[in-house]
Amino acid sequence: MKLMGLFAHGFSARFWALVGATFLGFLGIGTVLPGLAPHIRHDLGGSDQTVGFVIGIFSFVALGSRFCSGPLADRKGRKVAFLSGLASCGLAGVSYLLPLGIAGAYLGRILQGFGEACLYTGAAAWVVELGGVDRSAQSLGYLSSGIWGGISAGPVVGHWLGSFERAAIMQVAAAAIAFALLTRIPEEYRPDSTARRRAWIPAGLIPPGLAIGLVNVQYPVITGFLILHLARHGGSGPAAFSAYAGVVLLSRFFLGGLPDRVAPAVTYYGGLVAMAAGLTIIGMGPSPAMAILSTGLLGFGFSFPWSSVASSVIKQTPERDRGSAVGVLSAFCDLFVGLSSFAAGSVANRFGYPAAFFMAAAAIGAAAVAGRYVFPAAESDPGGGMGETECLETTA
Repeated sequence: MKLMGLFAHGFSARFWALVGATFLGFLGIGTVLPGLAPHIRHDLGGSDQTVGFVIGIFSFVALGSRFCSGPLADRKGRKVAFLSGLASCGLAGVSYLLPLGIAGAYLGRILQGFGEACLYTGAAAWVVELGGVDRSAQSLGYLSSGIWGGISAGPVVGHWLGSFERAAIMQVAAAAIAFALLTRIPEEYRPDSTARRRAWIPAGLIPPGLAIGLVNVQYPVITGFLILHLARHGGSGPAAFSAYAGVVLLSRFFLGGLPDRVAPAVTYYGGLVAMAAGLTIIGMGPSPAMAILSTGLLGFGFSFPWSSVASSVIKQTPERDRGSAVGVLSAFCDLFVGLSSFAAGSVANRFGYPAAFFMAAAAIGAAAVAGRYVFPAAESDPGGGMGETECLETTA
């Protein structure tokens, strides 16, 4: 308890309520996802191609919705965006239960994509303001722990429930509880009613977006090919993936505030070094023990780039535009994860599984180059950094 108090010092009950509501929202998503493909294939009679289309439509909807969720959070409030996301997630669960066949599955994934985009954008902008902009990295780290915790616990809950229908009911219930909790949390942010012309993607967000996108190239490689690759090298894939997810969860919770205390460029590049080393070792086909250690190293490194970049962007962005900034950065993540999924599959099919991991390591190298345009030179000194007056508003 003393340790928890040390790390959580200064964060209000409202802050933790937001993290808890986020956890519940992603718990519902995680509960349904593992049973979705079998439900489509066996219960609804869909083909393998249909399974791919239904699951894949989520990414495209989420990507497009980022450009709506950000302005929604800025113009109507963080709470409205968050509540809209939870409501959409709840309706997604209802769609799975309706007698609509394959159309119900498509509708559920569409609502899920929109809901996830609004949920995260509203939550991220809100927790940063509740925790204090000077602690934005730590706030985002705690929020990420809620997300990863929900996604990790969801499949366990779904398996325990025993059927897809019960998992869908659980998604509705989790979203409803989070919605009810959120309605009781007051919001201090007041939207700017002044009509302003905004760029969809401000020029100042392109380098941070590219950096974040390139960092996330590794994610579909790990989720798609880690177990298959390590099956040929001792079969440690499941344990290695658990190490990856567990280290990400713990690092973001306990160490997420490092970019607030040292120069964000240091944590960003430190994370990239750990990621590149982990991916390279995995690609070389290590022993089971080394595979687990290297995936843990990868997860440790992956814990820092997002908070390093996002906190730097948020600290330079006016309050009225923070939701849009978070939405744009998240959109780059969606875009690169989607594109790299196809690229990794093609590379693995033509050159073998190791090549996919080396491709991801090369993307980390490109992220290092992009980082040169993200962090001001003064940020290499912990006492330096940009002031909030040098904000992204000038690029909009």
